[in-house]
Amino acid sequence: MTTVTIPKKLAKEDDLVVVSKKKYERLLHIAAQASELDRDLEEALREIKNGKVTGPFSSGRGLRNSFES
Repeated sequence: MTTVTIPKKLAKEDDLVVVSKKKYERLLHIAAQASELDRDLEEALREIKNGKVTGPFSSGRGLRNSFES
């Protein structure tokens, strides 16, 4: 299948874009992963803001010990 990129300044909202089913499913999968990463990042930032952090660690042993306690 040939790929054609249409510059945004030439594309319009109602332009028809044809994508193979396999590529479309891949795009959906990537979009879902990005959405999940965004949620995880927001959660991590909330935890940092609320002071739920540990470290810094001077060694790998210190990091490991923090997981074990």
